[in-house]
Amino acid sequence: MTVILVVSLQVAFVIRALLRAGLTPPARLAWVTVISALPGVGIAAYFFFGEIRLERAKRERIREVRVQLQAARRLSPDLRVQIAQPARPAFAAGTATSGFSPCAGNRLTLLPEGDAMMEDMFAAIDAARQHVHVLFYIWLPDTTGTRMAEALCNAARRGVTCRVLVDDHGARRMIRSALWRQMEGAGVALERAAPVGNPLVGLLLRRLDLRNHRKIVVVDNRLSWIGSRNCADAAFAIKRRYAPWVDVLMRLEGPAVHQQQAVFLHDWMTHHSEDLSALLAQDGPDPQAGSVVAQVIASGPDDVYSTPSDALRAMIYAATTRITLTTPYYVPDQALHVALCSAAERGVQVDLVLPARNDSRIVGAASESLYPDLLRTGVRIHLFEPGLIHSKIVTVDGLFGLIGTANLDHRSFDLNYENAVLFQCAEVTAALDERQASYMARAHQIERAHVANWSLLRRLRNNTVALASPLL
Repeated sequence: MTVILVVSLQVAFVIRALLRAGLTPPARLAWVTVISALPGVGIAAYFFFGEIRLERAKRERIREVRVQLQAARRLSPDLRVQIAQPARPAFAAGTATSGFSPCAGNRLTLLPEGDAMMEDMFAAIDAARQHVHVLFYIWLPDTTGTRMAEALCNAARRGVTCRVLVDDHGARRMIRSALWRQMEGAGVALERAAPVGNPLVGLLLRRLDLRNHRKIVVVDNRLSWIGSRNCADAAFAIKRRYAPWVDVLMRLEGPAVHQQQAVFLHDWMTHHSEDLSALLAQDGPDPQAGSVVAQVIASGPDDVYSTPSDALRAMIYAATTRITLTTPYYVPDQALHVALCSAAERGVQVDLVLPARNDSRIVGAASESLYPDLLRTGVRIHLFEPGLIHSKIVTVDGLFGLIGTANLDHRSFDLNYENAVLFQCAEVTAALDERQASYMARAHQIERAHVANWSLLRRLRNNTVALASPLL
């Protein structure tokens, strides 16, 4: 009787995986294999992690918030925006993902590497007059985290409205710290995104590994920042053995700040009853802050049909001379991987910067399984040595690029809430190319001969782990 029950459940879950909408063929095949090969474990794994499950009330609240924000937004397509032909498909894909149109008149300023990059943010918060909105995935109670908390407390005490939203899992150390209580006592409004709650109960109602991976700070509706930096020291105390964590951060000024604001408000209002949509109708950013065409691309598990991968593929296929990518995690979907390999095959110079030591052995092994394909087609792989490269940058042909929070992996594309800025500007692209060149100067380039000499055990490990890469 038990065997019949297990087999029946296996068949039911295999059929469910085969019928699930939006699942890629590799992911579908991986789930069918797991369910078939590991009956009990596979069924439980698919039930808890095979589908993107949100509580009905949460889905309804998200729809309600979107309607409110869309009604309030003053942003509309700007017919004066001049986008070069090669970049148009990428911007169109970005619009399809999050609904924001590219806007002209922005300025992007690359900030220095290391802990010094956060000084720009602290200075702006100290000068804030109206409001400060903060969203981080990880916020540690270290030197950087303490300075941020103190800056917010000081701003709140002088009458500035401060709102803080953090991921409940990623920022759990800050939430449990005295700094969290100090901010609350100073009048800073605090909220937790994707609350874990009781995991035993939560697993039955929703998927618990859906995380808010965004990093957004908006000051007075006129300044914002985009990049990979969490609110933590580069020494990164929770994973000190991989330190320093090398990030990238840019200050954003201009109309695209309103798009960053809209992303923050979407997340805040999803978790809080406060209606802040009127902020999008207020004058804020300087409409002519600079000459950069920019577009915020926000994505999340409630929008799985269009992801940042679409814009990335459009960027790669548009390239004619060179592509440079920096990411800590390279486990992309098959379409993106093929696009990158085909770019190298058609003569585009493709440089990929990855960490020499990955903080996730599983992701590191899955990445290594793709090295032979990349090297065979001519992609140059640079393994960054001094610490863990955590920047997420893509630049194309010295003309346009993308910077943000998403890694080149399935989790970022399908399961995390992410944000990025797609931009067109030769000067900004050159600055990011120079930063990536500095990464390559601190890396060693891996050769095909080295990979060919990997042991049988290493290749077996990598390729075995890669079988599950659509599920990572």
